[in-house]
Amino acid sequence: MSENRKLIKIATAGSVDDGKSTLIGRLLYDTKSLTTDKIEAIERSSKQRGYDYLDFSLATDGLVAEREQGITIDVAHIYFNTDKTNFIVADTPGHVEYTRNMVTGASTSQVAIILIDARKGVIEQTYRHFFIANLLRISHVVVAINKMDLVDYEEDVYLKIKADFDELVEKSDFSEDQITFIPVSALKGENIARQSEEMPWYVGNTLLDHLEVLETSDLELSTVARFPIQYVIRPKTEAFHDFRGFSGMLYGGNLKVGDEVTLLPSLNTSKIKSIHYFDQEVQEATQGSSITLTLETEVDLSRGDMLVKSGELPTSQKQIAATICQVNNKALTVGQKYILQHGVNRVLAKVAQIESKIQTDFSGSEEADSLKLNDIGRVHFRLSNPIHYDSYNSNKSNGSFILIDEAEYDTVSVGFID
Repeated sequence: MSENRKLIKIATAGSVDDGKSTLIGRLLYDTKSLTTDKIEAIERSSKQRGYDYLDFSLATDGLVAEREQGITIDVAHIYFNTDKTNFIVADTPGHVEYTRNMVTGASTSQVAIILIDARKGVIEQTYRHFFIANLLRISHVVVAINKMDLVDYEEDVYLKIKADFDELVEKSDFSEDQITFIPVSALKGENIARQSEEMPWYVGNTLLDHLEVLETSDLELSTVARFPIQYVIRPKTEAFHDFRGFSGMLYGGNLKVGDEVTLLPSLNTSKIKSIHYFDQEVQEATQGSSITLTLETEVDLSRGDMLVKSGELPTSQKQIAATICQVNNKALTVGQKYILQHGVNRVLAKVAQIESKIQTDFSGSEEADSLKLNDIGRVHFRLSNPIHYDSYNSNKSNGSFILIDEAEYDTVSVGFID
């Protein structure tokens, strides 16, 4: 991987038959990310089905059921790159029954591509997909108005859909500069990697060009350093007899040698003595780095504790309010107890109150005494021990958690702290 390349994480969303898989397959094909064997298999399958075109959806629909039904069911992670940028795409299902899959698939993404069928326009599922993008605080949304070839590339069709979607944007937390509209035909390759001659009225970038000009620094929400301890390293060798390092991934911000840090939960302070990145010793670590730190003083830190810059402390409490998405068939009700996993830290959690069930069409919320599979709601929890958290709005990694069933050890919910 080139050190000069950016990494951008994308989630796709769209209703059944809007062409998500075709769009991603086209991006893979146009960036020469498909192997010769894969292209030959697509050509062969397309011919067997009687198509006079290449069915690029076959490049991504990996499950047998997906290929047979022509729909996306599971979340697939697809990788491709250009000379400038590495991309990871979470191809998420569009159907309402798979809301949980979209939430989990999009939770780590910086950009969402929401597809709209130009023949159908903004529909109910568009509301839900955009609502989830808003809930997950995705930094940038591309609205790809697809199948323009089936509406004769008419600008009026594009403008009507754009106006309808703009009404949705007004109900959300997004600003206008976070939304980009691009008319495309994934099947024909129009405005995907090459400018369309069929739509001279569109003067913006192609989809690929637009994704490439996005800057990762503009897509990151968090500027404060959060370093949860995953492992304490004490080598039992003569050469490193006195070495005591703390390993983990840095979520948000940066850390430098000499920074004064506060240790949680003890609130003791120290200074960073050294930073180790793989087999190198570096002066600074940036967001997303997996590193090992040593400190100038002997301190008591263990797995699940956290190290932050002094003066940038998170909230530490035994009660939290969060928006959750139910991802398990078992309903969540008041009084239930779970294991709450926040980063590498685990505490016991009890459901104290279900405040409301949230409608995913931006119409508000309603009272509820339980949350069922794919429901989204606001819930209050009481915890056995404090967790050291930020709001999801300010730090996605330190503001999210999962709930685990104590008995069966299944994940039942994903949560985003207020």
